Amino acid sequence: MRNVILFSLFTVLTLASCENELEINPQGSLSEGVIEINEEWVGQQLVSAYAMLDGNPGYFWAPASNWTVGDVASDDFYKGSDISDQPPLNEIERYTPGTTNIYLIRKWQAIYEGIHRCNQTLNSIGLAIENGTAESALTTLGAEARFLRAHYHMDAKKIWNNIPYILETTTEAVSNDIDAWPSIEMDLEYAVSNLPAVQDDAGRPTSWTAKAYLAKAHMFQKDMAAAKPILDDIIDNGPYSLVTNYHDNFNGEKNNNSESVFAVQNSVNDGGDGYINGNRGNRLNHPYSNDAPGGGCCGFFQPSQNLVNAFKTDANGLPLLDTFNDVDVTNDQGIPSEDPFDSYVGNLDPRLDWTVGRRGIEYLEWGPMPGMRWVRDQSNGGPYVAKKHEILKSQEGTISAAGLPQYNAINTPLIRYSDVLLWRAEVHVEDNELPEAMGLVNQVRSRAANPDGFVKDTEGMDAANYVIGLYVDFPNQDYARKAVRFERRLELASEGHRFFDLVRWGIADEVLNEYVSGEQSKRVYLQGAVFTSGTNEYYPIPLEAINTSRGVLQQNPGY
Repeated sequence: MRNVILFSLFTVLTLASCENELEINPQGSLSEGVIEINEEWVGQQLVSAYAMLDGNPGYFWAPASNWTVGDVASDDFYKGSDISDQPPLNEIERYTPGTTNIYLIRKWQAIYEGIHRCNQTLNSIGLAIENGTAESALTTLGAEARFLRAHYHMDAKKIWNNIPYILETTTEAVSNDIDAWPSIEMDLEYAVSNLPAVQDDAGRPTSWTAKAYLAKAHMFQKDMAAAKPILDDIIDNGPYSLVTNYHDNFNGEKNNNSESVFAVQNSVNDGGDGYINGNRGNRLNHPYSNDAPGGGCCGFFQPSQNLVNAFKTDANGLPLLDTFNDVDVTNDQGIPSEDPFDSYVGNLDPRLDWTVGRRGIEYLEWGPMPGMRWVRDQSNGGPYVAKKHEILKSQEGTISAAGLPQYNAINTPLIRYSDVLLWRAEVHVEDNELPEAMGLVNQVRSRAANPDGFVKDTEGMDAANYVIGLYVDFPNQDYARKAVRFERRLELASEGHRFFDLVRWGIADEVLNEYVSGEQSKRVYLQGAVFTSGTNEYYPIPLEAINTSRGVLQQNPGY
């Protein structure tokens, strides 16, 4: 008799770290004769597929934001903390990840558990129809399951490239030597055709969400001709718009706003365990001091000096595309919090201080960031802390879990509307439609330039010398391409996109080796690090996955 598995659990691998994880034994299964396979049951299984969006049970090893494999591996963020904590992240930052790296193992497990739950849902739809449920009542649920299956596979595709695509009919190990993109597209096209334009529940995908994912799939395949009409449809006819203030995208009280195309729905104080759905992927990333948001924790995920320098602007408020890293924005490296410090007085893009916690700048109602006191080890991770995943002080106990302040209900954005606009700008550039590309970049910059959205000091004045302007000319295609790519970095910093953007643009080798060359004098542990073209664009397939497949899965080149 076919069984409907209620709990699919992984072999728990333990690792000495900031905290331990309990080993959970299998809870069993129920045969199909015990439960009624109907629309309600299918809906419950679908909810379990959604539950994997936040990476659980991967915990902080499999964050939905991909801060580990998408940001720490880039020029935007250091691992942070101290050199001895979470050494597998040191490997990722130095481009030496191994096949037993816990972050890669848990990410693989979380993704394929999500896929497994999607396929369980789809199989139950077939059973429900056999049992007399009207197929029309299950169409949207099936489209949601196929959308989620595409999302999980796309996440894996970006990370490992050579992945198996698992269908609901799969019964044996599947090879990873067949390109997964056609299957991802097929699921997304089904979702586009069968999802409604509006959903009653926040966080469920619509046909517009599926279109954005389909456009993203084309962008990652460099098929801009296919992406173009989809992006135009979203921009011209879709329900999205940029919110007035940049930080509204990272304020838990303004989740699911007009700019949110798809986001992981984090939740606290909801009658559950208090923290299980509370942005656990960023559990390690709070500033270190107990007077910091989240009550202090582990001090990971620290912005790089290179990223901070990228927010400098010229007299016209435009980025310094080629010279931004020549001189560092002033920082308090090595200066105790009780000692005087003179802040940087040059021109800055205001998005910097919503992305990065800097000494002396107001930090989300918690007062001016005090510098060294909030940093676990400046010599290792530098002087800055991250900011987008932190609550306002006035939200303590409401947006953060009561009694567990390190967990909060700030959604994890996966695609924002500004992301869509900048994809379309990329397509315009490659079509040599430079005024159109500039218009979209300026649309994003105009929102950032809203003075009501600037970080303020305790007296209500701008916290720094914010100068941001609009482009008046893209003189040639090379300049336009650089400007659009730079804008993506500024707009989306710390949201897990940077490494994958560099790879899809084909410039990861050039950018990251130049980055390491400049940063290794600041971060000693980067000395000798090298990004190897042809290998480091993708991560090694976990050895555990290869062994479980009995050799059907093949390792990626260079590992």
